[in-house]
Amino acid sequence: MKNKKSYEGLQENIKTLKTPKIDVWRNQYADREYTIHLHIPEFTCICPKTGLPDFATLQVSYSPTRTCLELKSFKYYIVFFRNIGIFHEHFVNKILDDIVNACAPRWAKVEAVVNSRGGIQTTVVAQYHPSSKKGNL
Repeated sequence: MKNKKSYEGLQENIKTLKTPKIDVWRNQYADREYTIHLHIPEFTCICPKTGLPDFATLQVSYSPTRTCLELKSFKYYIVFFRNIGIFHEHFVNKILDDIVNACAPRWAKVEAVVNSRGGIQTTVVAQYHPSSKKGNL
């Protein structure tokens, strides 16, 4: 009989995790390509294996089309993860999915630099480019 790890199966439904809605507002410069950078130095979540908190700095970059992310709702969205047991790779991809679903950007990128734990620092980067099928939703 194979030994089951304590975290196996904990992330099976991560793609359908119900997260708070990210509000958007109408972009009056939708005809112009430009970039918005959001820096989140105090992201926290819970390690699904140990139950201990994980801390990260997030960098979100995107090029808006018709709508832009409303920052107050995005802040509440980010705080939602504080009590969620989620792997680093999964929260980066979940955040990217939710940003793309909220504002349909030209492109988007989410990068997380997770604080060192046990001598290992993790950096996870996920990108969305609608013209490319690789790495997209």
